[in-house]
Amino acid sequence: MMLRYLARRAFLLAFVLVALTVFSFSLNFMFPGDLLTNVTGLRDIPSEQRQELSQAMGLDHGYLRQYIDYTRRIVAGEWGLSFSSQQPVLAEVRTVLPATIELASYALILSLILGIPSGIIAAVRKEKWLDNAISGFALVGYSVPIFWWALLLIMIFSLQLGWLPTSGRIGVLYEVPHHTGFMLLDIWLSDLPYKHAAFRDALIHLTLPTLVLATYPTTVMMRFVRESMLEVLDKNYIKTARAKGLNRAQVLYKHGLRNALLPVTRQIGLQFSTLITLAMLTEVVFSWPGIGQWLIDGIYQRNFTAIQAGVLVISTLVIVVNISTEVLHTLFNPLARKF
Repeated sequence: MMLRYLARRAFLLAFVLVALTVFSFSLNFMFPGDLLTNVTGLRDIPSEQRQELSQAMGLDHGYLRQYIDYTRRIVAGEWGLSFSSQQPVLAEVRTVLPATIELASYALILSLILGIPSGIIAAVRKEKWLDNAISGFALVGYSVPIFWWALLLIMIFSLQLGWLPTSGRIGVLYEVPHHTGFMLLDIWLSDLPYKHAAFRDALIHLTLPTLVLATYPTTVMMRFVRESMLEVLDKNYIKTARAKGLNRAQVLYKHGLRNALLPVTRQIGLQFSTLITLAMLTEVVFSWPGIGQWLIDGIYQRNFTAIQAGVLVISTLVIVVNISTEVLHTLFNPLARKF
């Protein structure tokens, strides 16, 4: 049963990735301008080299052959050159992607730390003042625009109080060697004399963007866990456990909590996907050097190879995370394997 389920999910992943590469390939023909420039990223190509380059890129063949050559280049890491910097696009993606994953991961962890206990408390204290307060906060956090919330926090904690920086990943006084691209991990692995000061400064720079980005998934997690917990507490086996004389804590932790948190694993994948897209706005506001800001800059500059690469990378990341969390959910919940 599990092997069949994994085979279906692997087939679904392969199908979606193929559809994604077809869409990414079609962007070459949708972008304005010369097809050869859009594919390679090279500008002002001499006329004597155009024919040779077109043959090397397979642009003189039919669409199917061009698509096959395109997928081969993607697998080989030949993603073309950036219009703005004339550097390989894949190298730029490797530089900016860890910053986005780091920010989204910390925001997801914060949303789980705050959202799950709050949702449980709201369910246990149903229709009490604490439940109303948590539900009200969740409604406000769910509705507030992320860019407005970011600017408000900057105005309060950065401009008025001066507690937190307004932009960047670390202060200009610190120079951290680039190993993994994840700032906190690079600082921790380094042997810098100012290691602890740099680590503290990086955490301070991470605070505001993480709070802003975690607001939406935290409120979603609060509401989701509350509804899931209320649904479980209304089941017959919970009523039977209470009838057997178990106290409230035993019913909650031994029977209710375990089953109520099963759907949270699937929700993690959905929220991480949301965080990747919301990170684009957050990165622009806080000048966070991630793939979101890089992609927005590419759109402004009409950097078509960067746009194509950004769409491909972000979509692939979202798809892989969603399917991985769904598979993880079925490992804990065998009833989900039949779907």
